[in-house]
Amino acid sequence: MELLDSSVDLREVQKLEGHADRVWSLAWNPAPHNCGGASAMLASCSGDKTVKIWQMGPTRQWECSGHENEVKCVSWSSSGMFLATCSRDKTVWIWEVQPGDEYDCVAVLQGHTQDVKMAQWHPLVDVLVSVSYDNSIKVWAEDGDSDDWHCVQTLNEGSSGHTSTVWSVSFNSSGDRMVTSSDDLTLKIWDTSSAVSQTDTESFAPWGHLCTLSGYHARTIFSAHWSSEGVIASGASDDAICLFVEQKGESVDEPSYRLLLKKEKAHEMDINSVRWNPKDWRILASASDDGTIKIWELREIS
Repeated sequence: MELLDSSVDLREVQKLEGHADRVWSLAWNPAPHNCGGASAMLASCSGDKTVKIWQMGPTRQWECSGHENEVKCVSWSSSGMFLATCSRDKTVWIWEVQPGDEYDCVAVLQGHTQDVKMAQWHPLVDVLVSVSYDNSIKVWAEDGDSDDWHCVQTLNEGSSGHTSTVWSVSFNSSGDRMVTSSDDLTLKIWDTSSAVSQTDTESFAPWGHLCTLSGYHARTIFSAHWSSEGVIASGASDDAICLFVEQKGESVDEPSYRLLLKKEKAHEMDINSVRWNPKDWRILASASDDGTIKIWELREIS
């Protein structure tokens, strides 16, 4: 992590084009070798109601559809075999990768009272977290006996949650912290003392509010993502990308995060999604209302 002790910059290395409308969300497949042996796979979704799967190397691209409105989010499970998507219909769909690069919907989750803005898999177990226009965060787990999914916890303003639309959620690599971003111009860090159990949903430790980051973005923070090395990236409608790292030496009971970098005018329009590459923590992807996806490299300034 010596790079983080010096001045850094982001360098664009590639642009992907193909969607017919704004690109809302991105997700790197954490285990692409389970899906045909690709070295890297990136899922994107758009206002054009489609999900696209991009593969590194020879030009390969797949498309899956089913939602009746804009697809707002894509998220791969830790095995790389499940893809969660959500739309303006207030539901979350879970897709399973099938032979021949087909995708079958195996579950539809309902519970939010307004649009679901994002759904994100826990990095270690098959637990899903969704966030919504109803200002809440919901934790979903599968019932081991019936294979049905149900909500096991709801975080809202009454639990030190957000006061407006929650747009994104992301876990750290160990799965004991998550960050959420909101229309209230804040990032919130949440913590749990133990991992969610995959088989006994009643025994998991509830998530609790840890700290709030505010004053860094001037407009709605649409996206936040935690890298494998602990760097939080945020993208907002002020066209900027911010990077945060935990301030070392602070009390464990009162964690603090500092701004590492703010990239002004990273896109020409609102930034809807930022995603770190799970295999190379220096590579960041961003997607925007300008219809483009940018790939950035975090590097030391010589």
